Amino acid sequence: MLYEVTTTEEIIADTLGVEVFRQTIAGNALVGSYSVMSNQGCLVHPRTTVDDQEELSSLLQVPVVAGTVNRGSDVLGAGMVVNDWTAFTGLDTTSTEISVVESIFKLQSAQPNAIASTMRSALIDSMT
Repeated sequence: MLYEVTTTEEIIADTLGVEVFRQTIAGNALVGSYSVMSNQGCLVHPRTTVDDQEELSSLLQVPVVAGTVNRGSDVLGAGMVVNDWTAFTGLDTTSTEISVVESIFKLQSAQPNAIASTMRSALIDSMT
């Protein structure tokens, strides 16, 4: 009996129907712990080099910026969650950190009317 060797990347690509890239964030393999992203932007570990940020931005097609949450924590995945219209951060997150989060994820423009319009458009697109 022959078994086909498949990599994790192939399984994810086949299952989700997306392009998959193997990447590290500031030398860390746990990219989910050291980055947070949405369709609007991506926040990465503060020691991520500018070259790596540019490469990620090119791959993801969204702006990428380095930052922290919870008074300097670089474990972003444990300190915040974000989607296209809101973000939740830990209680210790400073106003400067919140400002960076609002800016990179474009949360200031995510008003309820704009959200409803975007969701309606997405539903219509998925139905056609």
